[in-house]
Amino acid sequence: MAGRSSYRLFDIALARRTQVSTSLVRLTFTGPEVSRMATYAPDQRIKLFFPPAGGSLETLFEIAKREEHDWYGAYRALPEEQRPPMRTYTIRALRPMRGEVEVEFVLHGDNGPASRWALRARPGDRLAMTAPAADAEGPAQGYEWKPPRDVRRVLIVADETALPAAAGILEGLASSPLRPKVEALIEVPLNADIQSLEHAAKLHWLPREAAPECRHGERLLRAMQDIDLSDEIRTLGGTSETADAPDEFDDERPFWEAATLDDTAPFYAWIAAESKVAMAIRRYLVNECGLPKRYVTSMGYWRQGKVSR
Repeated sequence: MAGRSSYRLFDIALARRTQVSTSLVRLTFTGPEVSRMATYAPDQRIKLFFPPAGGSLETLFEIAKREEHDWYGAYRALPEEQRPPMRTYTIRALRPMRGEVEVEFVLHGDNGPASRWALRARPGDRLAMTAPAADAEGPAQGYEWKPPRDVRRVLIVADETALPAAAGILEGLASSPLRPKVEALIEVPLNADIQSLEHAAKLHWLPREAAPECRHGERLLRAMQDIDLSDEIRTLGGTSETADAPDEFDDERPFWEAATLDDTAPFYAWIAAESKVAMAIRRYLVNECGLPKRYVTSMGYWRQGKVSR
């Protein structure tokens, strides 16, 4: 994502905060260059940089002022102890004409730079963000929501970290003229995290609070096993006897496997959750159900027990 050809660094400040649910807060940011920002899909990835302990983001703010800059090279050139923590998020909404961009945060206490900052942030507090530049050269990047044009059935699976992207996807599908058959499974921490979303889907909310014996992601996998995809699997030419070879899981790298489809494909699955959860659901679909893996996009948005930059 480095360089002017794709993303640039933006100086942003918190304008307001909206408590979406008990565990999620929506932060609306403004900035002098937000009008030059772009987003290409509901799961558009960005990166946010948080002030390091005892430090500031002034070096990154200076980089953001430059018309052309290699943000990643400048970031990597900082001494490690001065390098601001960096986390990946999703654009929830972008209003370039108003100079506003919104990001939703999962609040999980004072145990990480992002949640800690979100808990304490007040209007005027600044962050640095990398996002697509509207005048960028080269192809659009940083998203995986790429449903086939003629898709007839869509499956969406998400935990709370992917809920902002899933919500945007559901809203887009609700206004789509094609109106494919959509089923969505969303696991959240609490009953109070269930949201009222615009959608035209069979939507399953799965709060872990309602099943405290279940580990993170277990309700997603159990609900997935209750969905009948046999007709689609037969139509797509897959069976459990001819399933694709299983994907390998590298615990040192994020799990990320994109679908490889053309616009005539009738089925599309989009899965985003904790890495091992996303892997388990993908393996169930591919290796137990026999769904060809080319129809499945599955992404590890985070790794339990691991801290990613």
